[in-house]
Amino acid sequence: MSFDRREVALLDEALAKLAEGFADLPETSALADLEPVRAVLLEAAQRLHDNYPYQHPLYIGQMLKPPHPVARLAYALALWLNPNNHALDGGRASSAMEKEAIAALARMFGWEEHLGHLTSGGTLANFEALWVARELAPGRAIAASAQAHYTHARLSSVLEATFREVPVDSSGRMDLSALEDAIAGGEIGTVVATLGTTPAGAVDPLAEILELCRARDVRVHVDAAYGGYFVLAGNLRADTAAAFACIHEADSIAIDPHKHGLQPYGCGCVLFRDPGVGRFYRHASPYTYFSSGDLHLGEISLECSRPGAAAVALWATQRLLPLERGGELARGLEAGRAAALALFLALDEDRRFTPLLLPELDIVVWAIPAQRASDSSEQARRLFAAAAARDLHLALASTPRALVEPCGAIAEWDDESVVCLRACVMKPAHRDWMPEILSRLDLAAGDIGIDAAMGGAA
Repeated sequence: MSFDRREVALLDEALAKLAEGFADLPETSALADLEPVRAVLLEAAQRLHDNYPYQHPLYIGQMLKPPHPVARLAYALALWLNPNNHALDGGRASSAMEKEAIAALARMFGWEEHLGHLTSGGTLANFEALWVARELAPGRAIAASAQAHYTHARLSSVLEATFREVPVDSSGRMDLSALEDAIAGGEIGTVVATLGTTPAGAVDPLAEILELCRARDVRVHVDAAYGGYFVLAGNLRADTAAAFACIHEADSIAIDPHKHGLQPYGCGCVLFRDPGVGRFYRHASPYTYFSSGDLHLGEISLECSRPGAAAVALWATQRLLPLERGGELARGLEAGRAAALALFLALDEDRRFTPLLLPELDIVVWAIPAQRASDSSEQARRLFAAAAARDLHLALASTPRALVEPCGAIAEWDDESVVCLRACVMKPAHRDWMPEILSRLDLAAGDIGIDAAMGGAA
């Protein structure tokens, strides 16, 4: 795949415009000799060959979505100043741009009043939300589903809060009966609802979770790090759309613009419905917050130094692609979901494969039918390698028996989990590339002797 170097000319033009803002300053010495820099850059480019082609539609493995060109360019442009969005001293313009970008994200979820900021990613966004939850309900436990991101248990441990795992139903969603039992005793103070689990893209039934939790005075945090932008999509299933429709009722939300928001890593975001939780962040600094009486982002963030370039990139992207239903960004999400449905249906019609869950967003997981669970896992590993040899890059996912068994792919359970194939069909281009993806998958299955007529290993 060629890399579009026309972007470099745009960056050069933007740098010239940036320089106009500092034209009155005395000249400083430029780098005298660029040749050593050139040599190191070319060496770095050579080293980067040792990567999967994350930017290409034939990569459908992990959640790696290329940043939009405007995000790449705006991030690079800001690096010539390298602003720090901790305090206004370090990033005046970029702090203002962050506040504007955050307000747009909050409005996307239906909040005009809010408190929020960018983070290094979803882990820190979730951490801050759980930290505030602990401060509001000290001594009470945090609960999330068995398919929620593994970091919730880890973050609870760091916060010295008890963590409770809630079982999931056959669709990979939080089981409501199990949740009702879990919160009945009053031990749990916060429930994490996941709108888009990372293993399979399942969306917890948020409306019902909110109803149960409100009756017990339990706080609800929504982990939408992966799935949050799908609130803009118009082609969701009715039950999935219903969950996103009530996200504004949650107490806090985590979302990762570096997933579906087309941003470079790392760019996460935490949002709170009640701006009053800012009181938990209060601290004093003898030298940081005196250049302006306005709010400094460091005063509402656990992180200190944060890249202003991330805020500039997000602001620029949202300026070009507004967060609105029917817009270009929303259409890209819809294209990825359409591609995921096409992949699911093709796998469902092929006896060699057994897809597990009808995708709610854009993740597809499938097993290879076999006599024993261990045989299925081994075939999945072989197919993963064979597909990669044909430049089709998938992912492997260890999936619990409870999610695989209902599909009938395994006759004998000699393991309690099965290694499945997993595809994150995140790029809008995946819709048009699906015939090529399916063709290469078919060839790879043939390469390792998976018989199309009989299913399973030949």
